[in-house]
Amino acid sequence: MIPPDPVAAAESPRALAELNRWLATRTAQQRVAWALANLAGAHALSSSFGAQAAVALHLTTRERPDIPVILVDTGYLFPETHRFVEELRVRLALDLHVYRPDPRRAWDASRVAALPALGVAGLDEYHRVHKIEPMQRALRELGVRTWIAGLRRSQSASRAAIGFLELREGRWKLHPLADWSDRDIGRYLHAHDLPWHPLWHQGYVSIGDVHSTRRLEPGMREEDTRFFGLKRECGLHEFWNEVEGRAA
Repeated sequence: MIPPDPVAAAESPRALAELNRWLATRTAQQRVAWALANLAGAHALSSSFGAQAAVALHLTTRERPDIPVILVDTGYLFPETHRFVEELRVRLALDLHVYRPDPRRAWDASRVAALPALGVAGLDEYHRVHKIEPMQRALRELGVRTWIAGLRRSQSASRAAIGFLELREGRWKLHPLADWSDRDIGRYLHAHDLPWHPLWHQGYVSIGDVHSTRRLEPGMREEDTRFFGLKRECGLHEFWNEVEGRAA
């Protein structure tokens, strides 16, 4: 089966749906290789360096070792995350680009400590400053036309319907691992002798900021371990092409 032309997919929802059906017949490695060869450049991979981040990093850099890797450092990552970043940066020879919030708008520790009482509105404001704006800035400064990310449908209800390929306002977004299960992830890590995030072994299944990440406890869903159980997404992958003025 010949894949639909990306130009046609950019112009027609039906053609994009056909392209997603074709991508469903490919392996994750083949999806990445096809995207790098056929979708508009510049290309970049984002990573939160979370629990299973080594898979997307390894899989993508096998196809293009020099692809820019974007990390948004909120200023409140776990010390273990910083060590994990450095371990993978060296091991995989990553072209790492770290973006941080505007220091003029960044929240100090006392304001962050009040987040649980601020509810969803407070979380949204924090995420706009500490995650969404830095990512928008990264995509803009690196001239990214195709963004690769490691999201998976099995991670949460909010991700259950993500496509392998999306297009918004002229920018492609590829999720090569969209149909992978936790077992697929584990098998890949084992097969390539890749590490889990060190906090995985302490019961953390989804890892972000220190103040809004919890261990998985009996009776909890994975998505309950983030953001005080109030929401699952920070907005970074929900509004990835939001108008710059609104995302800032």
